[in-house]
Amino acid sequence: MKKQKTPDVYDVLIVGGGLVGASLAVALKPLALNVALVDAFQAKDQQHPAYDDRAIALSYGSQLIYQGMGIWSDIQTDATAIKTIHISDQGHFGATRLSAQQENIEALGYLVESRRLGQQLYQALSDQRIDRYMPARVETITHHTDFLEVTLEQAGKTKTLRCQLLVAADGTRSSLRELAAIGVQHTDYHQVGVVANVSTEKAHQNQAFERFTSKGPIALLPLSNQRSSLIWTQPSNEAAAILALEDTHFLQQLGNAFGYRLGRFTKVGKRSAFPLSLVTADRNTAERIVLIGNASHTLHPVAGQGLNLALRDVAVLADLLAQQRQPLAVSALLLDYEQQRQQDLKETIRYTDGLVRLFSNPNVFLGHLRAGGLIMVDRISPLRKRLTRQSMGTQYRQSRLSRGLTLSTTTG
Repeated sequence: MKKQKTPDVYDVLIVGGGLVGASLAVALKPLALNVALVDAFQAKDQQHPAYDDRAIALSYGSQLIYQGMGIWSDIQTDATAIKTIHISDQGHFGATRLSAQQENIEALGYLVESRRLGQQLYQALSDQRIDRYMPARVETITHHTDFLEVTLEQAGKTKTLRCQLLVAADGTRSSLRELAAIGVQHTDYHQVGVVANVSTEKAHQNQAFERFTSKGPIALLPLSNQRSSLIWTQPSNEAAAILALEDTHFLQQLGNAFGYRLGRFTKVGKRSAFPLSLVTADRNTAERIVLIGNASHTLHPVAGQGLNLALRDVAVLADLLAQQRQPLAVSALLLDYEQQRQQDLKETIRYTDGLVRLFSNPNVFLGHLRAGGLIMVDRISPLRKRLTRQSMGTQYRQSRLSRGLTLSTTTG
């Protein structure tokens, strides 16, 4: 049974109500904690990042996390399974093929439209006793011995809250990270991701593609109704011209770059673009504050690691909170969080950044090495399994949620 809530005093205050913040709120649902959620948008605001038109690739590991939260069956109704992944390098022979069948699982991952995932998360929160401050913005944070005092600006008025732990899930340009005086390292890839839904002559048959080109990777991911979600990386100075093309010319250029494994591209929907960079926080914790998701690490979309890495942040933090007693031992919790997340964060960031740098290099000799590497990974089972586990997000499964298990206050 949840304890009696004292107004405006919380154990955990989550700032950022997008996919990551909402996922954490759902994960904490079984625990005897007073939780509040703050966001700059209304939950159903069409401008909210959780409700845009982009599709999200959820790895098998993320499926297990949502399964542990008890909401995977609802999410799965709107998801398209990824059965196989085909990885190739334009202009070179050789490819790597990853298969769910080889891992004895139903799917390596799933694609779900972020708008629908956001709706499912908020539906899961609808019967939860959680206070929401939306729209509202954090103005100040004041440190006290046993709590933080957080001042919000809401509808032109000031609101003061108290919490034991403040979670920054407010994105790449995190205002909380700045208020906590945590610096960042920023690497501009000088690339833009062009995003759209496309149709092809041939059915995708639940196959995802990662096609590396001299200008950057092309990801083609299976959606419902035989559509595919496209992320086409372009140099920053060429993106505007690609976006301005008529549909016919856009599809022709896409076909030339991607190839014709699915036949011709026949239709493209609304196109949008976003700049690509690597942003990493100098540290992920401060006094009674923890950064998760894009506030901690914003990655290149290659290999679809971003949200999946963030959900592992959620899983570990929720697991640590489940092991706490009142009052929360916040300092020890944050130390454990840093230690448990260190290796996963470091290796996943290095993996995605290395892929971008290796496969965007036009050096001919490197091209031959890449081709040989793809062939080796495809044919040597341990190498292929290692890459598959990286794609599935199952190499770091120390938390209960990441093993598909439910949390409770008795979790140990």
